[in-house]
Amino acid sequence: MSVRFGDPEHFPGWLAARDAVLGMAEPDFVDPINGLRFIPRATYGAYLEQSAREAVARLREQGWRVDVVPERVTAAEPAPGGRVRLFHGDGESLTVDHTVLCVGRGRPGDPYGLTGRDGYLPDAYPLAATLGEIGADADVGVIGAGLTGVDIVLSLLARGHRGQVLLASRSGVLPRVRQTDRPHTLKHFTAEWFRGAARRGETVSLGQVVDLMRAEFAEAGEDFTAVAREITAAAEAEDPVKRLRRHLSEVDSPDRGLRILQQAVPATGPDVWPLLPESDRRQLLRDHYRSMMSLCCPMPATTATALLGMVDSGQLRIVPDVRAVEPAPGGGFALRTGDGAPPLRADRLINAVNPAPGGLPTRAQSLVTSLVSGGLAELHPRGGVVTERATSRLLTGGRAHPGLYALGDLAAGSLFFTFGLPSIVDRAHDIVQAISAGDGPPLPATEDAVLSA
Repeated sequence: MSVRFGDPEHFPGWLAARDAVLGMAEPDFVDPINGLRFIPRATYGAYLEQSAREAVARLREQGWRVDVVPERVTAAEPAPGGRVRLFHGDGESLTVDHTVLCVGRGRPGDPYGLTGRDGYLPDAYPLAATLGEIGADADVGVIGAGLTGVDIVLSLLARGHRGQVLLASRSGVLPRVRQTDRPHTLKHFTAEWFRGAARRGETVSLGQVVDLMRAEFAEAGEDFTAVAREITAAAEAEDPVKRLRRHLSEVDSPDRGLRILQQAVPATGPDVWPLLPESDRRQLLRDHYRSMMSLCCPMPATTATALLGMVDSGQLRIVPDVRAVEPAPGGGFALRTGDGAPPLRADRLINAVNPAPGGLPTRAQSLVTSLVSGGLAELHPRGGVVTERATSRLLTGGRAHPGLYALGDLAAGSLFFTFGLPSIVDRAHDIVQAISAGDGPPLPATEDAVLSA
């Protein structure tokens, strides 16, 4: 989770320095089951903030002028010399040589059209404010069973919530439980192999991708079939509580298969995705999206233990196959499942559905609209804007725009693997490399850096 490219020890080093300042004899937030350290959001946010401040200070020491403009960029248009004019505030503007669009994630999905209904909380964060609105004895429904939904359930538990909690979703697929580390060096399923194919102008079928993964497993002496069964089990709606218990029992499993997959997919996925035929991409999204998210975004073992404790006490019910959620007569909400059973009831409902990949934040819509109308960007059918894999440059009609880049979910339509800090760091490095190699207008001897907030 280091934010510095090529320096995996940057974050552990920051934590060690923090521990020393706090006078801690032993590290905090260590999972007693698998021995891994899981840092809270607030602590990780402090790391990111300090890293950003240090980076800005180093830029200034090297002669860059860095201006932080705490205003929303509302529009952009082409400027002479391949530059871009950015409009912000009350019509003010500035013209820049290089623009990196880092607008964040889109709005959480609302699959049941409940926004505006009394008792429905459309966005879970910040949890301190969201959960503060909920009475301790209220029955709470959480829509979405990913990491956000799990985070909400544990936060309710930590606040001493007494009412029943429903963790409800269509698939019922929870994040997999994180296993103990067993290092592996990829030999076949590597970014270098897929980048070579891209340089040669080749496409790669899903069958070829599977064959490479089989070779990786064979090299490691692991059973690919067992992992394939695990992916299929998630897609076939295995009972979520049984699956959670099974995953918790496998925390110390000597088998490295799932660990290899969890390493390979985020590390190599951004290079695989653009090479796949469109039909294969659609198949992966249709049949295996939930499985990929579950495997690659796991939960700590202590989290799984806490969830099962709530299940066993009767306070938590994990509800799969949700088909409809609607306001109930007399208040609250009714959740209907596909088995035809009587609807489940909840007094309050918290939305934990992830934003759609490539979805636009509300505050960025006018900016993206102006880029499209100005011929600087092209909307991708799967969301966000069309980008070039190697550099993250914006594309229109297959032509790259030098000096104009997208980072994060805005590039998800083209790259898909834009979630998680490792992917963000890798793409940021690609962008910096492109700028340093002379992409866009030539860099002056002393460059200006503008950070818009």
